[in-house]
Amino acid sequence: MNIDFLAHPAEEVAPKLLGTVLTRKTSEGTVSIAITETEAYSGMADPASHAYRGRTARNATMFGPAGHLYVYRSHGLHWCANVVTGTDGIASGVLIRAGRVIEGEELARKRRGAKVESPRLARGPGNVGQALGITAECNGADLLTGTSVMLSEGEPVPAALIRVGPRVGVSKAHDWQHRFYHADDPTVSAYRLSPRAKPSAEA
Repeated sequence: MNIDFLAHPAEEVAPKLLGTVLTRKTSEGTVSIAITETEAYSGMADPASHAYRGRTARNATMFGPAGHLYVYRSHGLHWCANVVTGTDGIASGVLIRAGRVIEGEELARKRRGAKVESPRLARGPGNVGQALGITAECNGADLLTGTSVMLSEGEPVPAALIRVGPRVGVSKAHDWQHRFYHADDPTVSAYRLSPRAKPSAEA
C-alpha cells in the first residue's frame, strides 16, 4: 500500500478499499478486518461531509494529507474510522462502514460482547471502531507508516461482486451513489434511509 493508491477523490478510492486490511494494535492485542463496505465523502463539495462548511479543529485531518485516519464520535457513543484520500489541502475521506474480522476475533468479541455473532462484530461504522479499539487518540494516525493503526493490501474484491448504492442514515445528499460494498457478504450493514432525508442533486 502506498500514497498513490489513496491520492484520488474519495468516490474513486472507496471501491478500491474493499478487501484491504485495517489493523489496530493496542496493549490488549491486535485486531484486523478485511473491509467489506465503505462510503465516500467529498469534502466541501458534499453536503453530508463533516468538511462541507470548511476546515475546523474537529475536521482538520480530513484536509490531508492522504493516508491518515480521521476519527469522529457518532451520536456521542461510537468512534468511527475514515481513511483520508485525495490531495493535501482538499478534504476527502472514506468511512469504513463494515469489515470481516480476520485477526483477533476473541479480542473483538470481548469488546463487542460475548454473544455477538462473527458477521456482526464489525458490521456498521460504530461497531468497526469498537471491534478494532479505535479511539480519539487514533485521529491523524499515519496508516501507511504507523505502528498502531495500519492499512495494508489484502485480497481485492472482484469488480463483479462490488455493488454501489446510496449512503446510509444521512439526511443530506443521501441519494448520492457513494456507498460501495461486497455483494452478499454477511458483514455488510443494512441500508437505512434517514427519516430526515430529502431528494438531492446527484454528485
